[in-house]
Amino acid sequence: MLGSLRNVRARDTDWDGVRLHVVTGKGGTGKTTVAAALALALAADGRKVLLVEVEGRQGIAQVFDLPPLPYEERKIAVAPGGGDVYALAIDPEEAMLDYLEMFYGMRRAGKALTKMGVVDFATTIAPGFRDVLVTGKTSEAVRRKGKDGRRVYDAVVLDAPPTGRITRFLNVTNEVAGLARMGPIKNHADLVNGVVASPETAVHFVTLLEEMPVQETLDGLDELRAAGLPPGGIFTNMVRESLLPASVLDDVGKDRFDPAELALGLKASGLADGSSDAAAVAEALAEEIAEHAHRTELERRERLSLARAGRPRYELPLLADGVDLAGLYELAESIHTQGAA
Repeated sequence: MLGSLRNVRARDTDWDGVRLHVVTGKGGTGKTTVAAALALALAADGRKVLLVEVEGRQGIAQVFDLPPLPYEERKIAVAPGGGDVYALAIDPEEAMLDYLEMFYGMRRAGKALTKMGVVDFATTIAPGFRDVLVTGKTSEAVRRKGKDGRRVYDAVVLDAPPTGRITRFLNVTNEVAGLARMGPIKNHADLVNGVVASPETAVHFVTLLEEMPVQETLDGLDELRAAGLPPGGIFTNMVRESLLPASVLDDVGKDRFDPAELALGLKASGLADGSSDAAAVAEALAEEIAEHAHRTELERRERLSLARAGRPRYELPLLADGVDLAGLYELAESIHTQGAA
């Protein structure tokens, strides 16, 4: 099963040249799950990928069934073909200490400020500064090189805030404009923006085939474009296969479906005893069929809406047994075989 994963080359994908994959989506769409599966898919065939989270929910640890992650990069999974997935749960206070050390050599003083609550105070009155800290840590991982001069990570996947906040979160240059017009903070924000707004970055949206998440995805794409940020693909999660052939669904939609014929079929097959029993079962089944046909039609309309966005689209199956480690690998294979990794 994993052989198909290994046959897909990077140059055959939609994201050739992209090194920072930002994953966003409306709450409840499975954003963290898709980000984890994307990291596994990108790491296939011996590549090294960093999976980053910034919201303090320890979502990555939950998806991979691990203890809470510390503020350090550590290996959490082996991808198909021998690649490695590392993870980092960014803590804004620790990122602040890194920032003070990097630009001012003040890590010890920074720890004292943390104890006094100054860091918390600063990021509360200036939320944009918090975003600069966490996006800065992520972009540093994208740029980082080893002693051999090669990039440490082949790709970085960022499990980002929800769709409603993603443009503001990524648009760090605007966010710090009111904080600093020059100096290290401004220079740092410009450096981060140089990565985030470049062709090396793609912002992917996770959605369901439902009206609200689809509309939020389309609105999010419009906001990204208006801000000059690079849109990526649309990952439609938890897709259910149709249980009925198109001919039956078409008959239901055109009111040509006859429950009486269904009752005759049930009786002839021995699945119902007597005409009254067959009629009752047929009526219940007809209601289920009508509901299924209605849902299928709504999903078809949402697919058309997503298609009009003009972005690459990928559909991920609803996992019958829920999201566990085996399910993650199944989603990773689906992503990879569709050409998104």
